[in-house]
Amino acid sequence: MMEWIQDTEGLWTYFVLFLLAAAPWLEVFLVIPLGVGIGLNPLAVLITGFIGNWIPIILIVLFFRQLSAWRERRRERKRVKEMADREVNATSFGEIESVEEHQGKKQQRARKLWERYGIPGFSLLAPIVVGTDIAVILALVFGSPRRPLFIWMTISLILWSIVLTILTIQGIQFIQ
Repeated sequence: MMEWIQDTEGLWTYFVLFLLAAAPWLEVFLVIPLGVGIGLNPLAVLITGFIGNWIPIILIVLFFRQLSAWRERRRERKRVKEMADREVNATSFGEIESVEEHQGKKQQRARKLWERYGIPGFSLLAPIVVGTDIAVILALVFGSPRRPLFIWMTISLILWSIVLTILTIQGIQFIQ
């Protein structure tokens, strides 16, 4: 990945960083140290990383309801098809697994953050634990109101972008 970024020149380098920041799981936690580490302007990297990571948050918040409705329709069609394909015995209807059994470790950690700290704490801590994109989705699944979530996730992303930029600059200066 480093070679790919270093092979680009000028604004294209920042465009590549923007795309990486927008990609799930890469986000500002990789993009900012990477961009500053290869010698790009730290302020430009901060802004590029922030915007690249912020746009997916906007899209998730805006279109979460539509995505949820689509997923539910898809699950229902799949359930109907499975029931038609096999014979259902009466005991299978009585067995309901708990939500925790279906959740992964990240989702369980996010749920604990959510329950303990609410939207502000969750928004500030979840990007470290699960990443910003997944954090927004989980918060919406947990029932968070969209507007406060969007505001707090934006604040969190701004803070993390600034902190990561400063720490990266300090780390590079320390190494030199």
